[in-house]
Amino acid sequence: MDLAPETATTDPATEGPDTTEAALFARPVIVESPPRQRIPFVFSSPHSGRHYPASFVAASNLDALTLRRSEDSFVEELFAGAVGLGAPLLQARFPRAYLDANREPYELDPSMFAEPLPPHVNTRSLRVAGGLGTIARVVSDTTEIYREPLSYAEAEERIRRLYMPFHDTLKELLEGTLKSFGCAILIDCHSMPSVGGPTDNDSGADRPDIVLGDRYGTSCAGAITAEAERILRRLGYSVVRNNPYAGGFNTEHYGRPRRGLHALQIEVNRALYMDEARLEPTAGLAAMQKDMTAFIDELAAWDWSALTLGTRGAAF
Repeated sequence: MDLAPETATTDPATEGPDTTEAALFARPVIVESPPRQRIPFVFSSPHSGRHYPASFVAASNLDALTLRRSEDSFVEELFAGAVGLGAPLLQARFPRAYLDANREPYELDPSMFAEPLPPHVNTRSLRVAGGLGTIARVVSDTTEIYREPLSYAEAEERIRRLYMPFHDTLKELLEGTLKSFGCAILIDCHSMPSVGGPTDNDSGADRPDIVLGDRYGTSCAGAITAEAERILRRLGYSVVRNNPYAGGFNTEHYGRPRRGLHALQIEVNRALYMDEARLEPTAGLAAMQKDMTAFIDELAAWDWSALTLGTRGAAF
């Protein structure tokens, strides 16, 4: 697998090589890695991809801007400082509306497909019910994406060509970190709308600056969450835990503290760094990137040696 660094700069609205499915399938992820990993952290941004295949846009009911409302726009920029501090940063190049890497591999809504789905598909999860399975039925504001039913073969290809490489890469990074340091800490990086949406349990409510999700204390050592919260509060941010986001599939799946593998989800309020209506960065982006780099630096300086009691080697 090619883990060479790349910078995602292509505008999703422009024509070019990144608007083809073939180009996206050929390079589904970006890994930016330091010359030598110095800290037991892996940063991941599964929802900030913005390479939209032209065929996908053409098959949709929606314009490009509406499709992008599911993105965690610019999150990879917020956490880019991790690389200089000695940790790898994994980014999905594919957009969340096209395939969601923070789901089980086969969470699919049968109403989206032209034929019956295979028995191994999970059609009954709460995420599927909300239209936000591995292949989403709606964007974040509940607007339907597709004009026509999909074939299962199309979903299978996306899962095989995008989902599987993302998770193979993430596993490789985490296992390498665990082997080198005796523990590994996944920071799963996301952004959230500043106000709860119509289907959220905090509908209409203003949200805090940052939400930390550790699956209610099960996906990572409590000391990690506590230290992350302390640092972020010191930097001036309002912070809550596990509400409205406790962590998704990646946090739950990769968080195995008894094996020395910890996973913490961080959700950043979009109003702090972007225009949510226009999906454009504001002056707050540079300030927040500076603060997130300071956060990573201070968190990495914490004494994580107590976490090295887990088994070195394969965790999966």
